[in-house]
Amino acid sequence: MRRQPLAVKQRIATVATALLVLLAVVVINSLQHGSMINRLYVFGDSLSDTGAVFRATGGSYPPNPPYFQGRYSNGRVWVEYLGDRLGISSNQIYNFAWGGATTGNQVGNLVPSLQSQVQSFLQTRPQLQSSDLFILWAGANDYLQGANQAGPPIANVTAALLALMEAGGQQFLVANLPDLGQLPATRSSASASTLTTLTQSHNQELRRALKQLGQKHAGLQLATLDAHRLYREAVTNPAGVGLTNVLSACVAATYICDNPDQFLFWDGIHPTRAAHQLLAKAAIAALESEGMVSSKSPLAL
Repeated sequence: MRRQPLAVKQRIATVATALLVLLAVVVINSLQHGSMINRLYVFGDSLSDTGAVFRATGGSYPPNPPYFQGRYSNGRVWVEYLGDRLGISSNQIYNFAWGGATTGNQVGNLVPSLQSQVQSFLQTRPQLQSSDLFILWAGANDYLQGANQAGPPIANVTAALLALMEAGGQQFLVANLPDLGQLPATRSSASASTLTTLTQSHNQELRRALKQLGQKHAGLQLATLDAHRLYREAVTNPAGVGLTNVLSACVAATYICDNPDQFLFWDGIHPTRAAHQLLAKAAIAALESEGMVSSKSPLAL
């Protein structure tokens, strides 16, 4: 057997060392970032819709301007900002949310419900990965359209979660509801107190349902975006989150405010771009709390 020249051995040693260093970097990055999230699958309503209704109506609704490119806001929505923070490109965000969606099929509602969105997705027989994050935020339209009990919407959300879990989903982010009785469009209405009570019931039952799912499924990673708390803290201390107007809508039938980034609400229901950025920040914190994103990661800043 011929001996290898010394120069060849040195090159082999150099390559081997470089490979070990690369492997160490990969391992360290993995530890810093916690469980890697490489793709987002989004299901919900207008709070997450990035253009489904806009495309379905031939670009007529929501009108652009004043709404931004099919979003129900003056800019991008929170799941897009979340993707930025996680370092996920837009072509790795699969958004099935529709403005006006309820959690389940309701008479007279022509847009796909949360459950319909999930079923349509599953019919494509997707090849899921452990690094996929599934995002669900729905329920507001159920109550705004007349639902008077939290039980059915929570059952629908739970069923959607279970269907995704059975298909192989492992990482989930589920949002609760802001106070529906304290929106600009509802605050002075006769139904304000009822909507506030329904919001409280929804969030309590959602918390209970998610806890039960976590107890039954040991490998499940489940984070909650506490939108209710974020809105409440913004109203209590606007300056603390960089806002000045947390009660009025920026845009009305004949008026658009001059400083939308100082507003919590874009219209009577939906948050501004600035508020969506706050939601994305809160979502990162929720993922951190469940170990799905490491607080040491620069992406989590």
